[in-house]
Amino acid sequence: MTDHAGSGEEALFDVPRAKEAARGKAPRPRRPAATLPVARVVVDTPLPHLDRPFDYQVPDTMDEAAVPGCRVRVRFNGQTLDGFLLERVAESGFQGRLSYLHQVVSPEPVLTPEIAALARAVADRYAGTLNDVLRLAVPPRHARVEKEPPPGSADAEPTAEPAAPGTGGGAAADSGDATRSGPGPWADYPAGPAFLAALREGKAPRAVWGAIPGSDWCAPVAAAADAALASGRGVLVVVPDGRDVAAVDAALTARLGADRHTALTAELGPAERYRRWLSVLRGRVRVVVGTRAAMFAPVADLGLVVLWDDGDDVHCDPHAPYPHARTVLSLRAHRARSAALIGGFTRTTEGAQLVESGWAHPLAADRDLVRRRAPRIRVAGDDSELARDEAARSARLPGMALRVAREAAREGPVLIQVPRRGYLNALACARCRAPARCPSCQGPLALRSAHAMPYCRWCGHIAGDWKCPDCEHARMRATVVGARRTAEELGRAFPSVPVRTSGREEVLAEVPARPALVVATPGAEPAAEGGYTAALLLDGWALLGRADLRASEETLRRWCNAAALVRPAERGGQVVVLADAALPVVQAFVRWDPAGFAGRELAERRELGFPPAVAMASVTGEAANVRELLDQIALPPGAELLGPVPVGSGPGSERAERALLRVPRDAARELSAALKAAGAARSARRDERLAQVRMDPLQVV
Repeated sequence: MTDHAGSGEEALFDVPRAKEAARGKAPRPRRPAATLPVARVVVDTPLPHLDRPFDYQVPDTMDEAAVPGCRVRVRFNGQTLDGFLLERVAESGFQGRLSYLHQVVSPEPVLTPEIAALARAVADRYAGTLNDVLRLAVPPRHARVEKEPPPGSADAEPTAEPAAPGTGGGAAADSGDATRSGPGPWADYPAGPAFLAALREGKAPRAVWGAIPGSDWCAPVAAAADAALASGRGVLVVVPDGRDVAAVDAALTARLGADRHTALTAELGPAERYRRWLSVLRGRVRVVVGTRAAMFAPVADLGLVVLWDDGDDVHCDPHAPYPHARTVLSLRAHRARSAALIGGFTRTTEGAQLVESGWAHPLAADRDLVRRRAPRIRVAGDDSELARDEAARSARLPGMALRVAREAAREGPVLIQVPRRGYLNALACARCRAPARCPSCQGPLALRSAHAMPYCRWCGHIAGDWKCPDCEHARMRATVVGARRTAEELGRAFPSVPVRTSGREEVLAEVPARPALVVATPGAEPAAEGGYTAALLLDGWALLGRADLRASEETLRRWCNAAALVRPAERGGQVVVLADAALPVVQAFVRWDPAGFAGRELAERRELGFPPAVAMASVTGEAANVRELLDQIALPPGAELLGPVPVGSGPGSERAERALLRVPRDAARELSAALKAAGAARSARRDERLAQVRMDPLQVV
């Protein structure tokens, strides 16, 4: 027993002695890798003055895992930070002692050389940092997904085997090569067959496409993707929202078959999105369709980029450096020497500039075909209508609009587009018409429902005892009506017709071909089976009266997108727009001439010095920060400074100012570099209050 006890005591005392010995043992000396021992790493830091790669030594223990494009962790300024290994080289230009890589997070090369170079170009174009762009380009790592066996391996779950390149697979292949090699949906466009032929031959045609109203725009996109895929190249399609992704996804499946493409949207969740992104990175999928974030998808051998509805502001990323999908995809097409297709039912001024510069060619149908496919467009409030109904000048729903809606609702669904969501978004005194404002902060008052009390849209204060400060009257009237109130009014005017709404709370994907009134905000209009019988475009003044350089262009885009859902005129389709018939944008809409309107708009902006005819940047922030940055920036020759002026009308915005910088288009790169250098200089002085810099801001007025 004693011996047993003694040996037990000896074991207990041996443990700490062993730990102490291990603690005192010198670690194995680290040695650099035998070949290419220097890694150039972009470190994840938000500081603009550190926007450059840093050199680290690669230990021999990480030699195999430290591949270009992998995620690493490094010691930087006393911290352990994430980063990407850009490349490995034989020696460093740094004269001091290099630190070793701290860790290789994963040997997966998630940052390809093509995307790294693109991210650098985008950062320089938008006066941003490489790290800002990489956060948009490379999704966060999901370790479990990354370790999953690839489909088709012995350890993977059985999946459908992808069709060989150049074949459609599934139902598409059964339809025959002759059908797929023909012009198909591009036959309606005079230059369409030549565009497809160039894609199949591996060439790089670039086009600004004006889609035919009432047509299925997804079918031409799928046909173009099929043609590029047949030449052995990849395809990237970027659309505004998830509904468009689903529509293109279905068209690609019908054209290419299953497992030939993938869809990337934010609704997938981090695991599934990363799984699909890895399938693109690893080359198992060559065709990608997605929303804005997919513009950086690592498609191998990119041969075609497609952007649908480039005028939609959702294509501009709200995160620094605020890149626009049109610019990013244009850069990708230029760098990869790939084809480009920028399409929509309208043409933006940027699209008109691409055509005018020769970078792209117009791709549109003949005017006779467009007139046959478009609905009949009428303007409520024109001279002939006012002669019959003088009240149409001030009525929100003139008699003609009600007659068209009543007749069309007997045959099928009728679309009513309302510019603003909500109930009653602005109120005024019922007697003197003075705007109703909050007694606490002077913000605008609004109503959420028919039985709710007025509330302030700025501070949320309930103004149940409001009285007009000018005339002491206590009653209010609506000045801005939202979609929900419009639905209520239509429900009373059409008691036997169901009323459905589509907006922020619930976006309908499709409505059946039954009589109904569909009230929707712009961008939330559902498709109708067989097309809408009619559409009413209300409150045109609310869209056209905005203090925005792009107000007319954006209004035409919203109207055309809604009218494109209506049946052709030869099938009785009608559109009634409530706006001033004398306005050029209204005349362009009636003629369905968005290309001509975009060209005239571009010419006017060139005369006035507005984008996109010139390059412009905005500097926004607290007044002191804006003025300090403006004092430090070395502007290129020919630059103009506009402002700074106060911006914002809400609470807490009194100190905010904005300045605009304007240069000729060929000096855009110099302006971006100057802004970036000024921001980096302030960052190096540890000034944390930096002004916001945006190249090509969407709003300049």
